[in-house]
Amino acid sequence: MSRIHFIGGEKGGVGKSVVARLLAQYWIDKQQPWAGFDTDRSHGALLRYYGDFAQPVEVTCLEELDRLVESAAQEKTNVLVDLAAQSDRDVHAWIASGGLLELAKELGIEILFWHVMDDGKDSVNLLAGLLERYGDSGRYAIVLNHGRGDDFRLFIESSAKQRAEEFGAAVMELKALHKPTMRRIDQCDKSFWAALNNTDPERGYCLGLMERQRMKIWLRSAYGEFARIGV
Repeated sequence: MSRIHFIGGEKGGVGKSVVARLLAQYWIDKQQPWAGFDTDRSHGALLRYYGDFAQPVEVTCLEELDRLVESAAQEKTNVLVDLAAQSDRDVHAWIASGGLLELAKELGIEILFWHVMDDGKDSVNLLAGLLERYGDSGRYAIVLNHGRGDDFRLFIESSAKQRAEEFGAAVMELKALHKPTMRRIDQCDKSFWAALNNTDPERGYCLGLMERQRMKIWLRSAYGEFARIGV
């Protein structure tokens, strides 16, 4: 079936766009079809790094958001939606006004809400709000981003975690990548594949030998988690 993946977390700085880029590269490497929609028109990561696959979408325009469903209904594919900070409210209003979950069930489209977390209380509270909104009618994937925190006890000990488990939420760990290496990857201004494989300075900024090795290990770990939770 087709899936629509909403990569959220609502607050900025938790690593939503990194997760979106990882999913994009994962599907490309696995030769799985996907289409990307970026809600950040000013400096959207999908538009910047995967422009051949992604297009902008304005979350305040219902007709533009409708394109997500049209894309998923045309063929079996993954529709990837990178939600900019503070865009969740408009998206949730669109979902409610159009009865998206009901329609998706009729069409055989799976809706998956991704919640990317740092180790702070806000992320736990926002997860609780997401679960309260959709309950057992939604499907959830929770990403503990160790690039944005190293102590997730607030989540582990929370009622939100217990409730997420009751709803069958998948929980994955995203390991931290050496921060200077991540900055240098972003300097390449290209997809993860291009950053990893470019060794010719004449073709643009390139990583050092050990930076490429660290990136390989990091990608392998993330891909293993994606495979484990079944995306």
